Order: sequence, then structure tokens, then C-alpha cells
Amino acid sequence: MELSGIQKIIEKNGTHRSALIPILLDIQDEYHFLSRDALACVAQTMDIALVDVYRAATFYKYFSLVPKGEHLIQVCLGTACHVRGAPGVLNEIQRKLHIKPRETTEDKLFTLETVNCLGACAMGPIIVMDEEYHGQMTVSKVDKLIESFKKHEGITKDEQDKKH
Repeated sequence: MELSGIQKIIEKNGTHRSALIPILLDIQDEYHFLSRDALACVAQTMDIALVDVYRAATFYKYFSLVPKGEHLIQVCLGTACHVRGAPGVLNEIQRKLHIKPRETTEDKLFTLETVNCLGACAMGPIIVMDEEYHGQMTVSKVDKLIESFKKHEGITKDEQDKKH
């Protein structure tokens, strides 16, 4: 992680204490996680105790202290989605990507998370990929959805299969 990029984010948002969350959000969006060096840089530049920056970074679920993939997959396991087959969808994603929830694929392309509710119960089971909702998800739709994101990244199915 390049600290000059962190400095630019801080300059954009300002060094007032109220800018801490917007700064962390911008760093998370840019680098897909908050490294210890980034947190230390923010603390030093903003003249805030590192423990306070760390406290903010660990309070919100959106923030991650470990690298995430380019694409975030969130599977809703709320009651409505659960009874409509979300566990099977989750299992298929895990099988397809060879990861469990809160893990990232080796190629850093996908991170898998589970959530309790996405607020779209009528569309369940639902997954969100990169903030795009995909409703009435089924096990048979998982492969097509993941492949569409791999194609967008320029990875063919044959290349991906060779990695696993």
C-alpha cells in the first residue's frame, strides 16, 4: 500500500477528527482493506491516537484489516432467504470458489461474506456482488454469475479450472 495515496485521501477529506470515517471509507474503497501502515499514517497525520483509529476501523463491519478480493460477494442468510434456499446457494459458491465465508480466493478476485439481511426479502434468496443485487438466486445460477465476473476480469473458465 502506497502511503502517498493515503496522504492524498487525507488531504482530500481534511484532518479534522470528523473526517476519520470518510478517510477510512476512501482507503477501504481504494485498497480493499485497511493496513496497519495505513492506520498508522492516518493516526499520525490527523494527530489521533492509533488506538482510536483502530477502534473506528474495527467497530464497523464494512472495514477490513485483511486484504479483500476485487469482488465482494455477500450472501443473505436471513430467515426469508434461508427458507428459500440460501444455504444451498452459499454452499455452491464455496464449492465453486474454494473458499468459506470471510475468506478471499488465492487470486484475490473474490471475497465471500454472509449477512443476516439485505433488506430485499421478497427477492430472496439474494446475493450482492459489488453492490449489485441478484435476486431469486439458485444453485444453478451461481456458476453463470461468477463466470460473468471472471470474464469481466479477463479470466477464462479453463484458466480458472487449471488454478484449482
